[in-house]
Amino acid sequence: MGLLSGSGAMVTLASELRIYDKSGDAERQAILRAKAAHEIDRICTEIVTAPKAERPDLWLTYHNYYKAPDLIGPTVARRLSIPYVQVESTRAKKRLSGPWSEFAQAAHDAADAASVIFYLTQQDHQTLLRDRYCDQHLVHLSPFLLDHRLPEPSDRSGPMLCVGMMREGDKLASYRILADALAQVAQPWRLNIVGDGPARPEVEQVMSRFGNKVRFLGELDRDALGILYRKASIFVWPGVNEAFGMVYLEAQSHGVPVLAQDRPGLRDIVTNWDLSALTPPPDSGPEGYAQALTQVLDDPVLCDRQASRVRNRIANRHLAPAAAQRLWSTLSPLLEIPS
Repeated sequence: MGLLSGSGAMVTLASELRIYDKSGDAERQAILRAKAAHEIDRICTEIVTAPKAERPDLWLTYHNYYKAPDLIGPTVARRLSIPYVQVESTRAKKRLSGPWSEFAQAAHDAADAASVIFYLTQQDHQTLLRDRYCDQHLVHLSPFLLDHRLPEPSDRSGPMLCVGMMREGDKLASYRILADALAQVAQPWRLNIVGDGPARPEVEQVMSRFGNKVRFLGELDRDALGILYRKASIFVWPGVNEAFGMVYLEAQSHGVPVLAQDRPGLRDIVTNWDLSALTPPPDSGPEGYAQALTQVLDDPVLCDRQASRVRNRIANRHLAPAAAQRLWSTLSPLLEIPS
């Protein structure tokens, strides 16, 4: 919303109804469908009775997928005869059977209704292209930071930095890979960890072998985190099953070299190094990550070269002005506005 309104559009949150079913509960899905139907009637009534200047010209939905299908936007857009657009939607045919089957079908139907779908990763593009409806436009919108300019660069004089939520599953798996990799690194190192969550005791336990080489800083606000980025030497986070990970963009915007595993979502935002150290394959496990980290620590010249390279890439592709230009160059023809 901030990106659109910052470009001069009047943006309104049409509904605060949260359509989300975490566990595949048919009863919950039925309740949400009923609530969505009431919201459709309310929204349409409010719009048709509003002054013409206050009526919407376009409906935009963010993140339509099988657990959270857009049950409102397609119907409202159709009733009002306005364009319907989605951002960061996914398709999952395998969910068309099982406990989310009806929600998955609703997500597919909503995706079919979109004139344009903006996708953020090539992984999403593959399934969107496979199931594209008629002449629907699929437009790449690079993941972006809301900043309009690059922040102050890091002097890389401080410890390595890790930023990640602490919860069971993929996040904890990333912490375990990182800890097992650090145990194999012979060079001197120090690490700051930013993050918190229900799995913090487990994270602290796997890092306990390193004593005061690892410092836990808890959850920090944007300004406090920015101070750490401006000193960080290397950003370390394996990124198990990350969709893309905004922390990688934040680190690179400060010119901090990033060490991530070679995973589909991360390929869209992590700049390749001159060497293969940046992206050890996931099947290499902690050993591969340790080898890559050792290579990075042994080659400060490579880090220096990469620092300016990643900042240039972020400036050109992953800040708000570039994202706004991409959005409006696509939306303007739908609204019959000169781009």
